[in-house]
Amino acid sequence: MADTPAAAVNVVCVASHYKGVEFLRECKRQGAHVSLVTREKALGEDWPREALDDIVAVPDEAGAEVLLHAVGHLSRKRRPHAVVALEEFDVVNAALVREHLLVPGMRATTARKFRDKLTMRVVADGAGIRVPEFVHALNYEEVGQFMERVPPPWVLKPRSDVSAAGIRKLDEAEQVWRAIDELDARAALHDRSPYYLLERYVAGEVFHVDSLVEDGRVVFAGASRYGRPPMDVMHGGGVFTSYTVEYDSKERGELLKANRRLLKSLGLESGAAHAEFIKGAEDGQLYFLEVAARVGGAYIAETLEAASGVNLWREWARAEVARAAGAQAPAVEPRRDYSGIALSLARQERPDTSAYDDAEIVYRIAKPHHVGLIVRSPAPARVRELLAQYAARFGADFCAVAPPPDRFGR
Repeated sequence: MADTPAAAVNVVCVASHYKGVEFLRECKRQGAHVSLVTREKALGEDWPREALDDIVAVPDEAGAEVLLHAVGHLSRKRRPHAVVALEEFDVVNAALVREHLLVPGMRATTARKFRDKLTMRVVADGAGIRVPEFVHALNYEEVGQFMERVPPPWVLKPRSDVSAAGIRKLDEAEQVWRAIDELDARAALHDRSPYYLLERYVAGEVFHVDSLVEDGRVVFAGASRYGRPPMDVMHGGGVFTSYTVEYDSKERGELLKANRRLLKSLGLESGAAHAEFIKGAEDGQLYFLEVAARVGGAYIAETLEAASGVNLWREWARAEVARAAGAQAPAVEPRRDYSGIALSLARQERPDTSAYDDAEIVYRIAKPHHVGLIVRSPAPARVRELLAQYAARFGADFCAVAPPPDRFGR
């Protein structure tokens, strides 16, 4: 692409949910023309309208064709230089828009690898990255052989849902067959068993690596550990915590190496990524769980910024605008502090955290019916100490539990 002045760069962002506010703001700070395509249900959210030149809402149930039409209509006046998915569910659709309008960036074939838990496992396994044993929940003979070969418990996972949504832990073969029958009785074809996989359940500590990628190279990555596995928090309630892995530790080195190998094997050339790994309690080995071509949720970006000074949304936006203008993305220069987050649903609409007054608190979550604190310290032990305190105090002061979005409950 020929050099384009930053002021002439047109960035079209797609977000089915309220995400990526800082990305939108930073694109505007960099001088770009910024358009947002969202869903009608999200149109009333607190989008930074001062940073938006256009905002368009498509119907909540609209498919890729409607999205193509919406972005195409915007393109009649100003052709996009970049089309960016700010939210998990839009990764493939944004890629289809790029292909249709001949905009540079990730294509649909690559995008689907980041949305399909089965495909990403096949690719990772082929690249020599350790994954829990798995089988597509499609062929009865293969499923039966898998259960004979791999001891329980197992987890039945939807191929395309995010995080721990829709995951079911099963202990007996009969439970698996009944679960498959339940899925296949559903009216919607995309809710049936061919859209699931069965996997060996690995108990252990869960980690996440959050990255920025330019020209196929990881230019920044932060490694963190969850206090409890996200699946346990989603299905059992309680306080979500995450904190920085120690910088010079063996674990961090292994995580960053596996993450680089993973993103290369999946073909990510630019953008943000959120990958999860688990360290098996029985064998101490690191296993790949899943990856997404997006910034991690649950205030991970803010937590990572507290430790490193790097905001994933802002740096991603700067890189997108620079690339579209034919320029070099600015270098990322992180610091090496430690941070952590304690986050929970709250009984109160606006929880009062004024009694939490530790000097290490750098960010207080301001979201209705949520309570959360982000802390920073040069000492990793102090971060862990504070998170343990908050997890206990939140339980008494604020915690509420909502039913998990279990697709088996339909």
